[in-house]
Amino acid sequence: MTRRLAEVAKKVGVSEATVSRVLNGKPGVSDATRAAVLTALDVLGYERPTQLRGERARLVGMVMPELQNPIFPAFAEVVGGALAQQGFTPVLCTQTAGGVSEADYVELLLQQHVSGVVFFGGLYAQAESPHDHYARLAERNLPTVLMNAAIDHLDFPRVSCDDAVAVEQAMNHLISLGHQRIALVLGPPDHVPSRRKLAAARRVDPSVTVEHALFTLEGGQAAASRLLARGITAFICASDLLALGTIRAARRRRLSVPEDVSVIGYDDSSLMNCTEPPLTTVRQPIEAMGRAAVDLLAGEISGASVDHDELFFEPELVVRGSTGPARDTARIPHPDSRANA
Repeated sequence: MTRRLAEVAKKVGVSEATVSRVLNGKPGVSDATRAAVLTALDVLGYERPTQLRGERARLVGMVMPELQNPIFPAFAEVVGGALAQQGFTPVLCTQTAGGVSEADYVELLLQQHVSGVVFFGGLYAQAESPHDHYARLAERNLPTVLMNAAIDHLDFPRVSCDDAVAVEQAMNHLISLGHQRIALVLGPPDHVPSRRKLAAARRVDPSVTVEHALFTLEGGQAAASRLLARGITAFICASDLLALGTIRAARRRRLSVPEDVSVIGYDDSSLMNCTEPPLTTVRQPIEAMGRAAVDLLAGEISGASVDHDELFFEPELVVRGSTGPARDTARIPHPDSRANA
C-alpha cells in the first residue's frame, strides 16, 4: 500500500496524503487532482478501490508514426505525463510498416469515444498524403492538437518548433566556423517542416544545396553520400537520425568529423551527447511544447475558446563535437574537379 501511494503521488506530483484522501473518498481534494490520481492508478496498473471502480477514466489518443526515432517517445512521455496530471488516460497508437494506419487508428479512437487526440509527426505534415481522416475528426468536433507543422487547410490547434529559427541558428554557426559549402539533408519534398527549413536556409544563402531523404539513418547516409561527392563540407540535417547517417557516410569515405566534415542534427534526442563525436544539434523544447499541447487539448475538451493559430517555440542550438572550423578541403572532391576528370 505504501509503495502504491508513493508511485501514484510521484506520477501525479502530489503528496501521498492527497493520494490517500482520494482513495478513501475523503473531502478536501479538487476534482482535477482527484481525476489525475484515478488516472495514475489506471496507468500504473493498480486496481481502483471498489467504491471508485465505476468511474471510468477519460481517454486521449496519442498517435505517432514510429518509435525508432527517439524524439517521438520523448514527446510521448511528456504529453502522457501532462495528460495524467489533468485527469486523462493516454492511449499510445504507434504505426508499424504494413500494420495499422493513421486513418485506422482514428477510426479505432472514435469507436472508443476518446475525449481527444494528439498527433506527433503525422500525415498532416505531408502535403501530398491523404487527409480524409482529419476531416472525420473535424466533422465529429473531436478536440485535436497537431505537433510540429501542418498543411494550411487543417484547422486544428498546432504547437510547433520554429523551423526557420532552427536553420538560421545552424547556418550562422557553420558560417562563423568558415564553412562555405553547406548543404541541407531534409525529409521528403512535401514535408512541411522540411519546406520551412529550406526556405529559411535560402534566405541566408540562396544557393544552398539540398537533398531529400526518408527520416532514417540509411536515408541520411545515402543523401550525404551524394552531397559529399559534390564537395560539401558542412551538413544541416532535419533529424538526429539523418545526422548520424551523414556521419556514417563521411566515415565510409574515410573523412573525419569534424576535422573534414561538420554535421548538425535536429531534435537533441536521447543519447546524442554520447555519440562519437557528440552531436551538435538543434534542441526542440519538448517539455514546453508537450505541456502547451495538453493545455490546448484540455481547453477544447472543456469547451473553452482555444486559439487555432500555430504556436511557435524557439529551439536552442547545442554545440558539441560534430562541428568544427573549416579546414583544408583537399581531401574532399570539389564539384569542379569532376569536369576536369
